[in-house]
Amino acid sequence: MEILDEMKKEFTAQFGEQNTRAFFSPGRVNLIGEHTDYNGGHVFPCAITLGTYALVADRDDNETRMYSMNMPKAGVLSFPMSGLTYDKNYGWANYPMGVIRMFEDAGYKAAHGFDILIYGTLPNGAGLSSSASIEVLMSVILNNTFGFGLDMVEMVKLSQAAENKFVGVNCGIMDQFAVGMGKKDCAILLDCNTLEYRYSKIVLDDCSIVITNTNKKHSLGASAYNERRSQCESALEQLQAVKPIKALGELTDEEFDAIADTIKDPVVRRRAHHAVYENQRTLEAVRALENNDVAKFGKLMNASHVSLRDDYEVTGKELDTLASLAWQQEGVIGSRMTGAGFGGSTVSIVRNDALAAFQKNVGEAYTKEIGYAPSFYIASISDGTHEIKD
Repeated sequence: MEILDEMKKEFTAQFGEQNTRAFFSPGRVNLIGEHTDYNGGHVFPCAITLGTYALVADRDDNETRMYSMNMPKAGVLSFPMSGLTYDKNYGWANYPMGVIRMFEDAGYKAAHGFDILIYGTLPNGAGLSSSASIEVLMSVILNNTFGFGLDMVEMVKLSQAAENKFVGVNCGIMDQFAVGMGKKDCAILLDCNTLEYRYSKIVLDDCSIVITNTNKKHSLGASAYNERRSQCESALEQLQAVKPIKALGELTDEEFDAIADTIKDPVVRRRAHHAVYENQRTLEAVRALENNDVAKFGKLMNASHVSLRDDYEVTGKELDTLASLAWQQEGVIGSRMTGAGFGGSTVSIVRNDALAAFQKNVGEAYTKEIGYAPSFYIASISDGTHEIKD
């Protein structure tokens, strides 16, 4: 594999000649069901073939050294394998460090350190879960090396805890779940309230999934993400005064409408409106896809974007421009923002015979409107995080 050959040369340059093992952890794209995961609703993500590769060699001491080919200026970052705390000077390495700390806190202490070389094919800041990718990657490295015997769902939970407690981003479980539990040619319908899930075969006759990156710089740690979450928690608290529910995702559209006025602040009410309606839209969309009604799935994707724009207000000019341009193109079944928002990417379902025109027309119009070009990726659906065996 060409990528691993290049990585092997770089590993030797950074750490010297050693026996290494190879791992891959995908990114994810969420087809529909955005900002529903932490509201106890459903999501419908799939793992993709873009992701994070690692070459790993065991050390005989308690130190780990990490180097990212994507961030060579950061150099080799070294840290001990116990007692870790967040350190902004370590940048990207806080994600694997957080996982090591969560494993240790759960009683799974590493017996030694590693030399690890990382190379990611996910575009930075594209909203395709590069952070979850590296978190679950570190979990699998630890589990496989030390024989902890954890199943993937347990590793997913520890990976999410690393982002919540160590890095300080209050994300739901979708990203880590999709990355760890991905299955080739399938999306996952996940109930984030119960963690019940099932795989749904993605059959897009003569169509492709296209990810379009706005190339807008954004930070997921931004306060806006945590603010949306706290607004939904406030809405839930007010609704619980009149209905015994544990999460917004338990409500149907009709049930919500009947008690929505309980939420006094109109902004908070709109946030809850999105969470409830998006959850029901997701269930409807999966039914449509399983009935081979791709056209209906596309319409629900479009409606999802409108709700994220108007009710949840997490899109912004760049994402709205991409979605609006996509809706105008011949051969586009549906298009919406994917990920947390505030930049990042859209996901579109596009007929294969319209792919070239889609990229040309959307690319040119977006560049004219925004002042810089977007990037396009045709997504193939991948298996979850795993060790690469020869």
